[in-house]
Amino acid sequence: MNIVLFGPPGAGKGTQAKELTKKYGIPHISTGDILRANVRDGTELGMKAKEYMDRGELVPDTVLIGLIRNRLNEPDCKEGYLLDGYPRTIPQADALDIILREIGKLLDVVINIDVSDDSLVERLSGRRTCPTCGESYHVVFNPPEQQGVCDACGSQLYQRDDDREEVIRQRLAVYNQKTKPLIDYYAKAGILVNIDGSRSVDEVFRAVSGVMDKYK
Repeated sequence: MNIVLFGPPGAGKGTQAKELTKKYGIPHISTGDILRANVRDGTELGMKAKEYMDRGELVPDTVLIGLIRNRLNEPDCKEGYLLDGYPRTIPQADALDIILREIGKLLDVVINIDVSDDSLVERLSGRRTCPTCGESYHVVFNPPEQQGVCDACGSQLYQRDDDREEVIRQRLAVYNQKTKPLIDYYAKAGILVNIDGSRSVDEVFRAVSGVMDKYK
């Protein structure tokens, strides 16, 4: 099964992808992971990407699509893949469609985890992180036993800069402007399924699994 997992920042894509790869035995492919692996391994495309990254520039689509093509041709993708973080724009979706046709691994379904902006702000702005051991908490949904203190190691918790409301709303604005049009793109292609991401992690997992089971 060949899947793209969509959703705005904070929708829970990473959490769902981790469990879905366990259940279905297909690799979770993240563009960030691909970039880091290729830079670490010193591949030709990785070194080209590093030039842009070192200058603080975005890696061009031509380089990214080459990295994705190589990754999808690796043996562990024989039975399918779960693509996360790509595409982000219509031109990227067009480029992805071309390479998937070339390598014979067309998408079966695009699953969009849909969550309202206000719910996402509540989720993300309430996160607190331990700087020592990395444990994560939420002031409403998963509070520590003692306010502001890590249960695991006793360190003082902090709020990441990108978890502040004004930053979150800016990230969501960028997502809505650049990435949300892809929802219409894949809806017109007839392969989009929307999942209500406001429910619990387990409920969302069951809903996503129900969709994926049709393509086993």
